[in-house]
Amino acid sequence: MRLLPLAVAGLAACPQAQSQTPVPAPSSLPSEALACAPTKPPRPGPSRAAPSEPQPVRLQAREVRGRPDIDAEAEGEVRLQRGPLLLQADRLGYEQVQDLVRARGQVSIEHPSGRYSGSELQLQLERFEGFFLQPRYEFERVQAGGGAERIDFLDRERSVVEKGWYTSCPREDVVSPTGEGGTPRPDWVLQSDRVRLDFEANEGIAEGAVLRFMNVPILALPTMSFPLGEGRKSGWLPPTLDIDTRSGLSVAVPYYWNLAPNRDATLTPRIITRRGVGASGEFRYLEPAVSGRIEGELLPDDRLAGRSRWLLSTEHEGQLPFAGRWHLDALRVSDDAWWKDFPLDARSLTPRLLPQRLAAERELDFGWGQGLAYARMLRWQVLQGSDQRVVPPYERAPQIGVQLDGPLAGGLRYALQAETTRFVRAADGADLAGPGSSAASASGWRSHLLAEVSKRLGHDGAWLAPRLALNAASYALDQPLDDGRRRATRSIPSFSVEGGLTFERDLALFGRALRQTLEPRALYVNTPWRDQAALPNFDSAARDINFDSIFADNAFTGIDRVSDAHQVTLGVTTRLLDAGSGAEAGRLALAQRYLLRDQRITPEGTTLTRRASDLFALGGATLARGLAFDLALQYSPDQRRTVRSVGSLRWNPGEFRTLSTTYRFTRGLAEQVELGWQWPLWKLARSAQTAGVGAGSGGGKACGGILYTVGRVNYSLRDSRVTDSILGFEYDAGCWILRLVGERLSTGRSEATTHLLLQLELVGLSRLGSNPLRVLKDNIPGYRLLRDGHTQPTPAPPRYD
Repeated sequence: MRLLPLAVAGLAACPQAQSQTPVPAPSSLPSEALACAPTKPPRPGPSRAAPSEPQPVRLQAREVRGRPDIDAEAEGEVRLQRGPLLLQADRLGYEQVQDLVRARGQVSIEHPSGRYSGSELQLQLERFEGFFLQPRYEFERVQAGGGAERIDFLDRERSVVEKGWYTSCPREDVVSPTGEGGTPRPDWVLQSDRVRLDFEANEGIAEGAVLRFMNVPILALPTMSFPLGEGRKSGWLPPTLDIDTRSGLSVAVPYYWNLAPNRDATLTPRIITRRGVGASGEFRYLEPAVSGRIEGELLPDDRLAGRSRWLLSTEHEGQLPFAGRWHLDALRVSDDAWWKDFPLDARSLTPRLLPQRLAAERELDFGWGQGLAYARMLRWQVLQGSDQRVVPPYERAPQIGVQLDGPLAGGLRYALQAETTRFVRAADGADLAGPGSSAASASGWRSHLLAEVSKRLGHDGAWLAPRLALNAASYALDQPLDDGRRRATRSIPSFSVEGGLTFERDLALFGRALRQTLEPRALYVNTPWRDQAALPNFDSAARDINFDSIFADNAFTGIDRVSDAHQVTLGVTTRLLDAGSGAEAGRLALAQRYLLRDQRITPEGTTLTRRASDLFALGGATLARGLAFDLALQYSPDQRRTVRSVGSLRWNPGEFRTLSTTYRFTRGLAEQVELGWQWPLWKLARSAQTAGVGAGSGGGKACGGILYTVGRVNYSLRDSRVTDSILGFEYDAGCWILRLVGERLSTGRSEATTHLLLQLELVGLSRLGSNPLRVLKDNIPGYRLLRDGHTQPTPAPPRYD
């Protein structure tokens, strides 16, 4: 069976085996940890194909004697090269008739697969048959290696390793992998009595395999198999552990099933201490015209809930005739409490609203424009709670439409959307929507048309863009409106014109050459009032107003509501750019809207008579290398105070060092502080290392381990409590990394779930335990994997929410 990838191989071995989650090579270690691993650049992967023609043998040494075309003996700094193979030894004998090499003394071989050294080698070069005694091997591709008592080469594709061991820890001074007699030992090592390697079958079989960490056996198997290259292979994967306050300890052991080159499956039995026995599975397929996956989880008898529980997730996409495509995405669970009990399994951005989508689309391309024709369906499973009920959104079944845009004569452009949709509220949606107008709980058909014609005049330095738009909708409802009608129509035109200017000047600030821009911008909108109060509202909501959305024509999103407007929005932005690179060093922007008449259709439902809107300000600057801040404000002139603000400060002085703090404030609703970080706490002094002792010693090799702390804390100043938090530690010993992460998720006003994730990463081999990497990358701004020096930092939080 297969559990852990292994790369112990002979001369023809290619150490490309990986776990299901590939472990990056240690070449991207942080500079402080590089002493724990080799730093030579990796070599390209080997080519195991036999040469089509015999390649010449080149032999040189201090002393060479022999018979021409029969044999040769060489001593002293012997070098024999044939193709990519370079053999060096103290003494070497070559029998040309048999194409046989015998080497003794300090024997070493350099090959695309790695570097090998030992005491004695016998090898038939053409057939690649022979043996190597007391070999040591270094695989530069994964910067790992080991040793064995003997390697027997059966041919170019097959070999047998006797009493072999493998590690990515420093091993130059290792005599025994277990440190017998007080000799240096690697921190982790994978040993095996015998390893059979078959590259043609892409399979290795290890007998008597034992994985040791700190000289303590943590895994032992009588037989295990593993892939030798990039290909997949059926077998057991490393077990995973998960601990949380609701379910207790969960232990899962996945089995990977390679069904075919384009199909595979993973079956995972699981034991949860407080809930019982469960299982999960995933099936994936890839065909020329269709691909997808099906994933499910089952707890046949949840002891805590007293019932059977399940999850089903599926995603498929494929091609349709006439260059069309289709997509299916569905997620359902057994009960309303799933999102609280299994938050790590949330596969939706809205954990209490689970979508089921089906869509068929075809791109359109005409001489007069491009677009998209589509037919879609959207349904929801709403997970309700006893403390807070969720109003279900409308389901759309079906949604059929077409979108087009393109050029017209005279430099004009048009955009068009025509759509027909049936909207249905969930069973309890009408009750949760609240009493009042029948429009709140209406269901039925809506056909709408969005059309616009626009033209852009000028250039980047001075531009003007007039626009004429129409929003028309027709309703055929299942229930009568308040006035008794089941059918209704409305049509709302709108005119807008937007323009902007850009000015630039050069200046010097604190000895730095800069370029300053001044970018004024104005938008005028005129939309007549149309009574929409009696009409249903299927998809419109108040547009979140901020610096960007204040330049929108409509105060609503969606189709059903269009705000009347006779208004002007003014804004100005100034930026400081580096004169040489063009990088932005600072920015300041202001924007405000002015009503030229009262606005009767508003998100609040009351007439807006105030002429000047709130003032929106946006600023940011790079204070020093790695230090930057952003600030966004919404200021009310009537209240003469700030009503919303978001400010963030980020410091990133180097790799794996980032600190960020964000302050969010909404008057009367929320006030929150967020702190996120990844930072080295402590470095193990090299002088404290002794042979075979100390974390990350790698068997006595001088190496300092590094302890990092990672985390994010959200604290509500309004409620005086921590809402969500993550706190973790990563210890990087060079050839292994230990991660311990605790995550606390709020699942209600007074409820929370805490998870504990523990993972041991054996660099160059596999990761054992639960995987906290996704949690860290998704939640900690600027977090970077310790083994991925090329990974871009996670973006900082949006400057305005």
